[in-house]
Amino acid sequence: MRRITLVLVGIALIAAAGATFAGTAAAQAPAPKATSGKPALARATFAGGCFWCMEAPFDAVRGVVSTTSGYTGGRVRNPTYEMVSAGVTGHAESVQVLYDPGKVTYAQLLEVFWHNIDPLAKNAQFCDHGTQYRSAIFFHDEEQQRLAEQSKKALEESKRFPKPIVTEIVAASEFYAAEEYHQDFYRKTPERYTSYRQGCGRDRRLKELWGAEAGGAHGGAR
Repeated sequence: MRRITLVLVGIALIAAAGATFAGTAAAQAPAPKATSGKPALARATFAGGCFWCMEAPFDAVRGVVSTTSGYTGGRVRNPTYEMVSAGVTGHAESVQVLYDPGKVTYAQLLEVFWHNIDPLAKNAQFCDHGTQYRSAIFFHDEEQQRLAEQSKKALEESKRFPKPIVTEIVAASEFYAAEEYHQDFYRKTPERYTSYRQGCGRDRRLKELWGAEAGGAHGGAR
């Protein structure tokens, strides 16, 4: 089922303004090198359903420099939103996080990720269904893979949930930035973002899963 997009007329108008950007791919570039004694930045990539709802939690974390909504994990080059949301590309809606490892660790980012998704939903997140809305951790190196698998195992061994955790842990592949009108959607159109999030039952389900640790509309669990 395609997202209950309160994008309807609103997104169409915003899309027109960002038309020159639409369809442009942003191939995953290496993280910036350290300069002038400053530590190098690192990248982390996560899929947790609607990418609008995954930017806000990470943006609220100290040490996160930027977040980018996009598409990854599929087989089609330069995908558009229409292609991905139709479920024909193999890509998942994702968010790529640029962060300062000196201020926030990858393990802390994993906590934010888990507390903002439903790890029990197979090929779905909240009201959105299809492989394009699957939850996944896309690791960029062996250390990220180790930490991701360790965090998933710890969650499984905690026996917190009665069902299996189905979130994927896979190697990062080429990441394509989504159209400009999707970037920082929660800031650009807060009313539509809030309406979508509430209508999708995201916060209600997160509360059921995580209790006081649940992420939220404007910030991540710490």
